[in-house]
Amino acid sequence: MSKITAAITAVGKYLPEYVLTNQILETMVDTNDEWITTRTGIKERRILKEKGKGTSFLAIEAAKDLIQKSDLDPKEIELVIVATATRDMQASSTAVYVASKIGATNAFGFDLDAACSSFLYAVSTASSFIESGKYKKVLVIGADMNSSMIDYTDRATCIIFGDGAGAVLFEANSEGLGVQDEYLRSDGAGREFLQVPAGGSIEPATLETVKAGKHFVYQDGKTVFKWAVSNMADVCMKILDRNNLTNDDVNWLAAHQANKRIIDATANRMNLEADKVMMNIQNYGNTTSATIPLLLNDYESELKKGDNIVLAAFGGGFTWGSIYLKWAYNS
Repeated sequence: MSKITAAITAVGKYLPEYVLTNQILETMVDTNDEWITTRTGIKERRILKEKGKGTSFLAIEAAKDLIQKSDLDPKEIELVIVATATRDMQASSTAVYVASKIGATNAFGFDLDAACSSFLYAVSTASSFIESGKYKKVLVIGADMNSSMIDYTDRATCIIFGDGAGAVLFEANSEGLGVQDEYLRSDGAGREFLQVPAGGSIEPATLETVKAGKHFVYQDGKTVFKWAVSNMADVCMKILDRNNLTNDDVNWLAAHQANKRIIDATANRMNLEADKVMMNIQNYGNTTSATIPLLLNDYESELKKGDNIVLAAFGGGFTWGSIYLKWAYNS
């Protein structure tokens, strides 16, 4: 009997209409297009402006796109995982609400937060559910409304982040396609360098925490950059070595879109040509949990059945990892 693996069989995405360009940011903070582009590779990012809408809206729209494109009956979905660092609210699962709104009435759901590595961790989780044989269709959505925790007077962070969502459907596969291997890591020593200080159980929201700006993202950029460059490349090389893959065997690198210099450093370490590196950071910025599924959506037409794809990410916590999968269909 062939081993059951978890393979991606459909993708979908959603991006808000409002485009926040570098030129607009020049009017908001002390920065300029050349400075932003040189240091990050970002030219613009999407922002969800509508009041009363949050991460669930992004996730629902991405799921609807997937359902429509693949002609999927949402009642066939058995599990919905929303990978996010910006869930709608405390003590209420965003995924459960998303499942109900898309008509996945036979599914259970939960949120998964590992900062920018959330999608990778969710892929690992979905793969385990599929490989167990208990579930056949699992929907994983990477979605974040980062604008909800950005201080647009802080040029160190407001230039980086955008809002968006990407969805992927995992199904059981017996052809040897889908997830092949994973190497996921974390180190709690890093949490002081990338965090939202208040709003959690240690420092609940008060008038004082709001006035002090403690509900916005804080990042020690130099430290995060150093850790990301080293560790994201390391786990990718670990995946290659464990699976006896050379750079010629890799068709695509789908790396978290946090900073073009980090992506380039990882690709260089893997000795990959530029045309094997998925890149859309210039259009969306860092959408946290959504970057990798958005890449898979944007490159879907170029992916071929059997392609070897290496996913990689690094995020707050610190969290990081790499997953090797074989693409399961021709679009």
